[in-house]
Amino acid sequence: MNSPLCNVAEHQLSRRQFLGRSAGALALGGLGGLFSVEAAEALKAEEKQVLFVWLDGGMSQLESWDPKPNTLFGGPYRSIPTSVPGTHVSELMPRIAKQMHRLCVVRSLCTKDPDHSSGVPRIQRGDPKNRGVVYPFFGSSVAKLMGPTSSNLPPYVVIKEGRGGFRAEDAGFLGPAYGSLAFGEGKPPEDLLRHPSLTESADEERNALRELLNKRYAAQHRPTVTEASSYAFDTARELMKRSDIFDTSHLPTRDIERYGGSEIGRHMLIARNMLEAGVRFVKVASMGWDSHGDNFNSHASLVPKFDAAFASILEDLAASGLLDRTLVIAMSEFGRTPRINGHAGRDHWPNAWSMAMAGCGIQRGALIGATDAKGTEVTSEGYDIGSVFHTWFSALGIDSSTVEFKHKGQPLPLAHEEMKPIKEALA
Repeated sequence: MNSPLCNVAEHQLSRRQFLGRSAGALALGGLGGLFSVEAAEALKAEEKQVLFVWLDGGMSQLESWDPKPNTLFGGPYRSIPTSVPGTHVSELMPRIAKQMHRLCVVRSLCTKDPDHSSGVPRIQRGDPKNRGVVYPFFGSSVAKLMGPTSSNLPPYVVIKEGRGGFRAEDAGFLGPAYGSLAFGEGKPPEDLLRHPSLTESADEERNALRELLNKRYAAQHRPTVTEASSYAFDTARELMKRSDIFDTSHLPTRDIERYGGSEIGRHMLIARNMLEAGVRFVKVASMGWDSHGDNFNSHASLVPKFDAAFASILEDLAASGLLDRTLVIAMSEFGRTPRINGHAGRDHWPNAWSMAMAGCGIQRGALIGATDAKGTEVTSEGYDIGSVFHTWFSALGIDSSTVEFKHKGQPLPLAHEEMKPIKEALA
């Protein structure tokens, strides 16, 4: 629950993208049939994707990944065994407990920033050393470094509550081409889909006119903005052709029920559709986790919804084989205080909290780090967000120690250069 107490760069086609997009055409007879359909499918199978589940406000680690039952600050919920012998989670996550052999949980995050306004961007931008520029969110970084998949769908989308639209601010110094396309309430922006009164041929004519006007404008102005606009428009047009992605009405009732029938469940189903369709980076944002008051009832409502949705998508990605090439992340901007305040709530606590990962490049069934008996401090090696970013890049096959961004000729590290990946988390 929300508490009143808590006060532009050019898009370049990478070699992998070129191969992925060319293979299908070559399979149809180009180069004497040198590339087969099987080769095209093999190339497609190598394309890595990301599912980023953002629990905005701060999920309590004590009511989820790092329970401390029968202790001073442990709260009323028990811990339960999981599919990994010796590893326990909160009883509020019974289905996730059965998926623990697919997960890697880090219980020793120590990220220092206790405020939403600074903590949210710090966690999602990776907090490199101050370079005098605004760094991109992780989704924008992946969009820049990896581009869209061979599907040509937008590389970075967000499924969230409230309004949707294009969010250029996510991209930081990378420029608006690498912003996110947000789907408010899981629905596309109102102006994305073709109006029923407009025929497909008329739409094509309008698009041809748009491209002509863009070229004329670009010839007399700096190309950054027009290229970003054209890139966003072109990928959005691909998405227009796949309106079935957003329609959950045709899904079996058992799927909707299995995902929990909640808002996060519906959004996670759309995320599954987007990953299956080939979107590179999908973020699902769940709001309302800032439990300064009535923490236990709040988590008794929120965590089971997350449990059903997250466990279901893990099951489905594993069954389809997508989990082998999809990096899955679930986290907040910080955890919550072990000490319970006077409003039966928990406040912000970046000192010792948890996150979960799964999928490509991640060590499955791993439990990394530990906190003390009361959950107040990390007793093993603590990891700041810079180490987490290095871990994510490594899982995707990107060497963040050598690959750099370039901004106005200045080389910039992908993540904090004084930090390293969490080796135990990597497969």
